[in-house]
Amino acid sequence: MTRALALLMTIWFWWALPSGAADLETAVFAGGCFWCMEHDLESLPGVVEVISGYSGGHVDNPTYRQVTSETTGHQEVVQVRFDPAEIRYSSLLRSYWRNVDPLDGEGQFCDRGDSYRPVIFTADGAQAHEAEASAQAAALELGRRRSDLRVELRNTERFWPAEDYHQDYAEHNAVRYNFYRLSCGRDRRLDTVWGERARQSTAWTTPGKSE
Repeated sequence: MTRALALLMTIWFWWALPSGAADLETAVFAGGCFWCMEHDLESLPGVVEVISGYSGGHVDNPTYRQVTSETTGHQEVVQVRFDPAEIRYSSLLRSYWRNVDPLDGEGQFCDRGDSYRPVIFTADGAQAHEAEASAQAAALELGRRRSDLRVELRNTERFWPAEDYHQDYAEHNAVRYNFYRLSCGRDRRLDTVWGERARQSTAWTTPGKSE
């Protein structure tokens, strides 16, 4: 490929991108069943796309069966592409915390095992700093020590999209999804942990902290 052709292709690629697409940022979260995390985060204003997948393990292109057999080291995750002009990473973090049980590091709700444990994967130092600050704020709001929280913060690993039938599961399989979510006790536990702030992304309501 000549340099001129490569340059033309690059110009076309950027020109063809939707307005603002080049400025999108990415966040990756593990919070138990990715069906639920996808459903809860994709409705936030400023979130452009949420993809269910796997990250954190040592097997390339893992399958759902492999991951849930607890042999690959992966967690079920969601990759969130968002417009930072419309929603800040800190707001995504708040919504993440309030959609997980941060006191449970052995899984989430009815799903047990390493593949379901909560993890915040950070892309760079700025995300890592904000993630740690959010953890401290969450601990304060819950009246807990920071060490009580069982959500791991770690550097981003390669993201592998899950199989097509997992994508937008709540939208395409509403009855099954709602039955699973209810029977798993997810919302019941979130209400117990977070009270009226469960599933919210509004500012922390701890003493001396606001945004």
